[in-house]
Amino acid sequence: MTSPIETLVQQLDGKADESYDARAELIRIGADAIPAIISGLPSLGGFGQLTAIEVFEEVGDPRCGSALIGLLDSDNPTVREWAAMALANLSVDGAVEPLRRAYRACLERATPPDWAEPGGIRWALTVLGARTPVVPPLTARLRSAAADDAPGWPSAHFAEIVNDLADHAQVILYSQFWRVNADRTYGVTGPGLDWELDWTAPWEHLVEESRAWSLLEASAAPVGDTVFVAPAWIDRTDLYPKR
Repeated sequence: MTSPIETLVQQLDGKADESYDARAELIRIGADAIPAIISGLPSLGGFGQLTAIEVFEEVGDPRCGSALIGLLDSDNPTVREWAAMALANLSVDGAVEPLRRAYRACLERATPPDWAEPGGIRWALTVLGARTPVVPPLTARLRSAAADDAPGWPSAHFAEIVNDLADHAQVILYSQFWRVNADRTYGVTGPGLDWELDWTAPWEHLVEESRAWSLLEASAAPVGDTVFVAPAWIDRTDLYPKR
């Protein structure tokens, strides 16, 4: 006989309202629901598994760790991404090596490094202390001059940051813009340049190509005392990790 908790787990794959209600109830039940969710994960589709990951994060039970590691092998890239980020958010012991394998698998699948999945895994490795982004001195200094709660750097310094990163052999993937007001932070539309890098090119070419595009973006970027830019970049070791 199916228990009430098992029924809720299967409802995670249901229509939006049904799934949301099941998610809320499982979070309310808390740790007592975790074994049933873990057991039911293989029978859930991608949507249900993503919702289960949300429950895991809200409940924060360490027993979720092995299940999340298992989801790194999912056929669904979004499930893999969310599982990676949940492992970091929950500080799961033993997650680093599985995350490294998952990242190498991304590269072997030729997933572009600026896509969501590899970005999420890099973030997770950084949070867990297994990856240290390269932050050149000027970039670090310009960041420290910004407000403590700002989501990046003052946009007026965007071109300086671009050149500093490229001068230190970093490849800029993309940049996001934010406006910070007294009561809230919200996204600002940037220049909207649609550019892609040829990831088969030599690293030095990637550095200069990303510099050129980013400087073009900086020339048309929104500016102002309350506007900040948050570039994302990678080091050579992110594209050619050691085994």
